[in-house]
Amino acid sequence: MKLGIMADRGHGNKNQMLFLGGTSHPELAQLVASKLGVRLCEITTFHKLNRETTVEIKESVRGKDVYILQTGTKDVNNDIMELMIIAYACRTSSASNIVGVIPYLPYSKQSKMRKRGCIVGKLLATMLGKAGFTHVITMDLHQKEIQGFFNIPVDNLRASAFLIDYIQTSLPDYRNAVIVARNPNSVKRATSYAERLRLGIAVVHGDERLTESDEDDGRTSPPPLPDLQSRSKANNAFGLELLPRVAAKEKPPFNVVGDVGGRIAIIVDDMIDDVDAFVKVADILKERGAYKVLVVATHGVLSSDAPRLIEDSSIDEVVVTNTVPHEVKKMHCHKIKTVDISVLLCEAIRRIHHRESMSYLFRNVGMDD
Repeated sequence: MKLGIMADRGHGNKNQMLFLGGTSHPELAQLVASKLGVRLCEITTFHKLNRETTVEIKESVRGKDVYILQTGTKDVNNDIMELMIIAYACRTSSASNIVGVIPYLPYSKQSKMRKRGCIVGKLLATMLGKAGFTHVITMDLHQKEIQGFFNIPVDNLRASAFLIDYIQTSLPDYRNAVIVARNPNSVKRATSYAERLRLGIAVVHGDERLTESDEDDGRTSPPPLPDLQSRSKANNAFGLELLPRVAAKEKPPFNVVGDVGGRIAIIVDDMIDDVDAFVKVADILKERGAYKVLVVATHGVLSSDAPRLIEDSSIDEVVVTNTVPHEVKKMHCHKIKTVDISVLLCEAIRRIHHRESMSYLFRNVGMDD
């Protein structure tokens, strides 16, 4: 059983607000409700013996603006199905508008084509639109281009202001810190943090993994012939030109570009899920002279045995927001700290409901955050 919220009529909006919280993160739903100052209503969500999800909304949604808060957790597929079932229930009950408040959008990592796979992020965006959503509020998408997958408006909020404030208030000597990009793909985000904190940056380049050869999945057929003359004959027979061979990428060993000696190294990223790479980078930074290593990220997914790995690693502190529930994980790892971003979600909901501009929430926030 989960909570929902109903507010009084908003200024400049003739529709009532109904706020529903899914089963994924009831604590965050309660925080947003209390900050909105609205009364709670009830929604019942349960799983049958065959694991089918059943939803019953205990109050009429006809003609109302419905806000559904649901985030991605380790039970991601049930979270997504529950979210779409709630939205479809509201749609078939004649809700005026249905806004999805999804702090951590699941499957956002699968936003590029991989071999013979598919772009799952696009599939999810299509499914959410078909379920009945008219608007989506999310936070720190893994790739900003995911907004283009949706055929409905998407507000991609940024948590960087909260994380920067934590660094400034919780680290007395943060002026002696350096912002670290754990790979070249994170340089833009690290630069954005460094410019607002007036700090330098360092970049970790390379990889310890060996280059994996592609499997024989048929993409190299017809197989190359041993000698050039035979290859030329084969290419002419099929009407093909002789294609040059392209060398496979090979990453060098780990290397730190920048000075971290005697400083606090702050690794910034959008999410921390599989922590193996963070642990390796932390070890490298400690070897290069960093006396403290922090990991700062928006989404603390922390899959599998991530808390144990963090506890046993050279990472001194992991700072994440409460977009994903991790209270149980904090019991197994005292290094995990939480930053509350419920006030940002609350303000976004209020502005959308009252038809106010959202640009204030993006003030001094760069596209690279």
